[in-house]
Amino acid sequence: MEIGDGCRLGAHVVLEQNVRLAERVTLGTGVVLGSAPQDLKYHDEPTWVEIGPRTVIREYSTVNRGTAASGRTVVGADCFLMTYVHVAHDCVLGDGVTIANSTSLSGHIVIEDRATVSGLCALHQFITIGTHAFVGGASRVPQDIPPYVKAVGNPIALFGLNSVGLERAGFAPEVRRALKHAYRLLFNSPLPRAEAVAALEEDARRWPEVARLVAFVTAARRGVPG
Repeated sequence: MEIGDGCRLGAHVVLEQNVRLAERVTLGTGVVLGSAPQDLKYHDEPTWVEIGPRTVIREYSTVNRGTAASGRTVVGADCFLMTYVHVAHDCVLGDGVTIANSTSLSGHIVIEDRATVSGLCALHQFITIGTHAFVGGASRVPQDIPPYVKAVGNPIALFGLNSVGLERAGFAPEVRRALKHAYRLLFNSPLPRAEAVAALEEDARRWPEVARLVAFVTAARRGVPG
């Protein structure tokens, strides 16, 4: 067990086994970290939960240890997990991730930096949610969600760029315009996906954000909505 300087632990917090807390982590009442993964393939291998600096995990949330597949479950720096969030084994959350109340993450999920997942969502194992994406409330998420977009529903669907989030995060207007053009070609045009990707080659060379969006869509393990 490792607890960094300045951590604040509420009443009835349980650090069950192999937990690393960086400095200034805040844990609300009844949080449980480091319990065994809920995976029938797990056989008491030594695995960990790692929580990054300044992260806040609110009341009654749970984060399970990893399995032998990766050895750890990770929540990055400056994250905010609201009440009753569950993070299963081998998940990796980047920095600045926000997850709202009563959302459940299955195993092996990746959520990239500054993504937001609203409340009452159910996330399928092995999916990835891209950086600065926004997932609306009460959504079932069985596919990868590209960076910079909004997604909501059951079945999940894309609803344009996360324009408000991008503006708040300081993305320049010209970057947002380039991303909007890329989104329209990839998801709203009659072009086949491969042709849309080819049409964005020049923009991808000019704008790293467009390159990241195109690369994500091309490599998505579970496909993307739309």
